Amino acid sequence: MKKIRFIEVKSEIAAGTRGASMGPDAIKVAALDYGSNLFKKIDATEVPNENKQLFDAPGSPYAKRIKAVYAMLERVANAVKNSLKGNEFPIVLAGDHSTAAGTISGIRMAYPKQRLGVIWVDAHADLHSPWTTPSGNMHGMPLAAVLNEDNASNKMNRPDKETLEWWNKIKKLGNIAPKLDYKDLVFIALRDTEPEETYLLKKHKVKVFSTSEVKRNGVEKIARDTLAHLNHCHLIYISFDVDSMDSSISKGTGTPVRNGITEKEAGSLLVRLIQNEKVCCFEIAEVNPTLDKENLMAENTFEILQRVVSQLA
Repeated sequence: MKKIRFIEVKSEIAAGTRGASMGPDAIKVAALDYGSNLFKKIDATEVPNENKQLFDAPGSPYAKRIKAVYAMLERVANAVKNSLKGNEFPIVLAGDHSTAAGTISGIRMAYPKQRLGVIWVDAHADLHSPWTTPSGNMHGMPLAAVLNEDNASNKMNRPDKETLEWWNKIKKLGNIAPKLDYKDLVFIALRDTEPEETYLLKKHKVKVFSTSEVKRNGVEKIARDTLAHLNHCHLIYISFDVDSMDSSISKGTGTPVRNGITEKEAGSLLVRLIQNEKVCCFEIAEVNPTLDKENLMAENTFEILQRVVSQLA
């Protein structure tokens, strides 16, 4: 069995609200409260962050702090690549979701010839580019980056030359672009998209399982259908944004959305998916304890993490 390694990415420079960088530590606090020694048993690598940039002006309004975001993606990519090359199973504990573009880059850098399937368990599609973003927050762009997607036909913004140069560097990270094909992407619990993103989802006929489908058909069928859809891929990466869960469960995330899955559904789904031998990396993102009461989101997330780890151990 592969050795698990936690890769801690305490970064929040690409989020709109502050506090997601504390997510990994909030999960550790939950572990302590449960009397768990999980974080003692498993080796961890902490990726240096750029959160000091939060005290400076954000730069481009269409890709805030893009230079620092690029630095983070590069570091995360190298950490993930090195872990995989060392025959480990990396579990990334991330702050804001932008760094998932680094995770995907790292997987592709480790396995440049392999076809990668991505399971994106998230309320949001994260398919914006500097051309289409309504907020400029780059945690809404990781999938566009790895898909090499500008969505030029839906341009709303006019990013400057320097911003576009950095965006192109992000898309080409690891000298592979695109790193992912739309056919190899599955969304679960997606329910909050902008028209520009909906256009891409429809155009490329991307596989989406809504919350109501999860509730109607059950976790087992959704997991089976997801894995069947990605059957042609050599490797699979699962990215779990905690806002995939319903906003009633916890306020402890930057962009909570109603009508999500329950923590029980999320846990059962991830446990079922992680059993597939093609899964090579798992990520948790966007726990924000500063928005929470009694660290509830981190506790729910830790319980899910514990269940996932027990499947791998």
